[in-house]
Amino acid sequence: MFRRHPYLSAATFGYLAVVAWLTLSPQAPDQRDGPLWQLALFLDRFSATQWLTFNDLEFVANIALFVPLGLFFVLLVGKRQWWLALGLAIVLTAGIEWVQQFIPSRVSDVRDILSNSLGAAIGVVITLSVAAARQRARSALHRKLNNENSSESR
Repeated sequence: MFRRHPYLSAATFGYLAVVAWLTLSPQAPDQRDGPLWQLALFLDRFSATQWLTFNDLEFVANIALFVPLGLFFVLLVGKRQWWLALGLAIVLTAGIEWVQQFIPSRVSDVRDILSNSLGAAIGVVITLSVAAARQRARSALHRKLNNENSSESR
């Protein structure tokens, strides 16, 4: 798998390194300087978005963080084994949450497993949908070319 797709493998491992850095590096005790907190403060200025809390934004950010992993894993294992890609992402997020228990400044949360798994599932669905659309387009082009060739030979 890694030899067949060296660039995809490198991109996947690079993204995994970013995920590891974001999820396993020690956090400052006060998160008020972080970008999500700043976004929450910004959105709180508007009455239409005051209902969005920091926890809501963090949940959505966790989903977004794992969408690319669902995509990368499907591309690596193949679309027929999409379930393996999703399983790998779920095991990865469960592992991250388990390790976070031992990092003093981190908080392990079951909601993170849910949001990360949802993000990976979205990535898998997007990848499978794009692959299916490309296959339909190829099939339609192939049929069109076959029809043109058969009508020219008459």
